[in-house]
Amino acid sequence: MSAPTIRTVTLPDGASVPALGLGTWYMGEQSATRATEVAALRTGMDCGLTLIDTDEMYGDGAAEELVGKAIAGRRDSVYLVGKVLPSHATRRGTVEACQASLRRLGTDHLDMYLLHWRGRVPLAETVAGFEDLVQAGLIRGWGVSNFDVRDLDEVASVPGGERVQTDQVLYNLNRRGLEYDLLPRCRQAGVPLMAYSPVDHGRLLGNPAVRDMASAKGATAAQLALAWVLRLPQVFAVVKASSPARVTENRAAMEISFSTAELEELDRMFPPPSSKVPLEML
Repeated sequence: MSAPTIRTVTLPDGASVPALGLGTWYMGEQSATRATEVAALRTGMDCGLTLIDTDEMYGDGAAEELVGKAIAGRRDSVYLVGKVLPSHATRRGTVEACQASLRRLGTDHLDMYLLHWRGRVPLAETVAGFEDLVQAGLIRGWGVSNFDVRDLDEVASVPGGERVQTDQVLYNLNRRGLEYDLLPRCRQAGVPLMAYSPVDHGRLLGNPAVRDMASAKGATAAQLALAWVLRLPQVFAVVKASSPARVTENRAAMEISFSTAELEELDRMFPPPSSKVPLEML
């Protein structure tokens, strides 16, 4: 089955990725739900959400094993994102962690490999490990996660650091702090942001203002929150959905647009930052 055409975002290396992808945090941890979760991931691939984001940390590798089952026989149609924990992010440890992830995923390469957050290992070591993996053909590109402006400036200063492809960060209506300086910095550098938890871990789903506007637009609260994050051309997002029905609901968010008045109303309800805000993370 060929996936439908959807909006994409172009990375610095020229790769084109769907503006909305599939997250896997907390997936694969319960045997009773694995079949439904595999079906959800496959439904996402069928409807064009071919970016899948996972992590060695999620369920101690259980999420990676789940993704491996979902993409079996379909690897070439998927843009696969993995992450290395800071505690593993020495030059050698980064390579070894990636190799372990590849075994669990049942594939020979990742399309993107991210440092999950800053740790004690010097960034030069981690970047050297990333570059080793690129040279070995085990990853196509690499990026970072939960990096603020100063962190990005530091990684750009180390050998090879100019090849960072994205910064995966917490971004949603409730968490807009990065709009003050991180978003402009990345826009200027041509590095798109990958947003995680675009519905704020479900907190936005019960917000009366979000629900009222969504209802007026014939949408769900989740769809409205997702569509708001995706309103920016330099932002793409990953969101977890554990059932095919929820994946289909999320996919429909890509068809929602906002009027100027609606965006101004959302700014009143969820004010953008007026000064520097430390980067938030979950």
